[in-house]
Amino acid sequence: MNGTEGGMTAMIVNIAPLIAIFVLFYFLMIRPQQKRMKQHQAQIASIKRGDEVVLSSGMVGKVTRVEETEAMVEVAQGVNVRVVKTMIADVRNRTAIAANDKG
Repeated sequence: MNGTEGGMTAMIVNIAPLIAIFVLFYFLMIRPQQKRMKQHQAQIASIKRGDEVVLSSGMVGKVTRVEETEAMVEVAQGVNVRVVKTMIADVRNRTAIAANDKG
């Protein structure tokens, strides 16, 4: 019986570092990415007309119309582009932009 307990202990000692690495990987990589993804989805869902957005291509524009899966973004005066909402990288508030322009 003493031999089987020693074998079980050795197996646990061999597996413990792998479990520790997985737990560390989860808390350092997976969990923060999931939080960022949820925050981005909430931003996309709350887009409204007049918001300034940054597209994944780097273009900055103003939302002129919002649909279920798409938004119309004015990238220059009189130039409207229809974009898929998931391709919007960031949503900026108009008040934050105005405050930065004054300073």
